[in-house]
Amino acid sequence: MSNIKLIIEERAANIGNFMVGRLLPFRQKRMVGPFIYIDHMGPVRLNERENFDVLPHPHIGLSTLTFLFEGSIMHRDALGNELEIKPGAVNWMTAGKGLVHSERTPEHLRNSPLFMHGLQIWVALPKHLEQMEPEFSHITAAEIPSWTEGDLQFKLIAGEALGKKSPVPVFSKLFMIEIKSKSEQVVNIGKELFGEAGLYILEGGIESDGHLFEPKQLLVANDSTLCEFTIQENSTIYIFGGEPFPEERFIDWNFVSSDKSLIAAAKEKWKNQSFAKIKGDDTEFIPYPTFNSRLK
Repeated sequence: MSNIKLIIEERAANIGNFMVGRLLPFRQKRMVGPFIYIDHMGPVRLNERENFDVLPHPHIGLSTLTFLFEGSIMHRDALGNELEIKPGAVNWMTAGKGLVHSERTPEHLRNSPLFMHGLQIWVALPKHLEQMEPEFSHITAAEIPSWTEGDLQFKLIAGEALGKKSPVPVFSKLFMIEIKSKSEQVVNIGKELFGEAGLYILEGGIESDGHLFEPKQLLVANDSTLCEFTIQENSTIYIFGGEPFPEERFIDWNFVSSDKSLIAAAKEKWKNQSFAKIKGDDTEFIPYPTFNSRLK
C-alpha cells in the first residue's frame, strides 16, 4: 500500500512583480507539521531592467525561512537588520507579535542581469509564542550540517533529524532536509522522522510503490515513519515537516494566527501604518489587499 497520502502540484502565484510556484497552503492540506506556506521562487533570469523587489510588508505569528539556490536578496527589517542572503544560507526571521521586512535585489547587483532561484517558507509559531518579541537570525551555508553517505549528499537546513541538529533557532519540533543524489539509490530515513512529512522534488525524481514522481510535485506522506523511496540519479529533493499543532491556524494575507482577533488587529494596524518602519526603506510599502482578502 502506498505511503503517499496526497500529491500537490505547484500552482502559479504572483507576489508583486514576481511569479512563483505555490505549494502550501493547499485546499486539501493547509499545513505539513508547522510548515504553513511554501513558494518555489524561479528559476528565472532577470535582465538589467528588472529587479526582485518585494516592498515593505508585515507578518505576525510565524517565522520566515528563505533558502536560495541561486541569486541574492537584500533583507531589511524594522529591527534594523540589513543583510544579503546568498545561496546555501538560511535567513530566519521570527515576526512574533509583528515585524515589517523587505526583500530586494542588492544595490551592487541592480541594473545587471540576475538569476533567481530558491524557496520562501513560513513556519507557524506555537500558540504560546505567537505574540513573542520579534527576532532575526542569519545562518551561513558553512554552518548548516552537511554530510555524505555513499552517493547521497545531505543537509539539515532546520530542526533536528538523522542524528543532527541545525543551528537555525526553531520554536517547535520540525525538520527540513536536503538530499542530493549522484546515482539511483534507495533512501530509507523514516525511522528518523516524526509527526507529518512532505517531500518536494526540485529536480530529478523519485520512485515509490512503482510510481515515478517528477519535479514541481510535493508528496505528503500518510506516515512519516515509513519514508522509504528510490531517488533517481542527479536529483535534489527536500523533506520537511514535524509535529502538527493541536489548534487550527488562520491565514489572512501575510498574517498567521490561531486567534482571528489578532489577525484583525494586525490588519488595522497595517492599514493605519502604525507598525514600526524599516530605516532606509520606509517610503514604499505593499498595501493590504482588501479586494481579495479572505480569512482561511
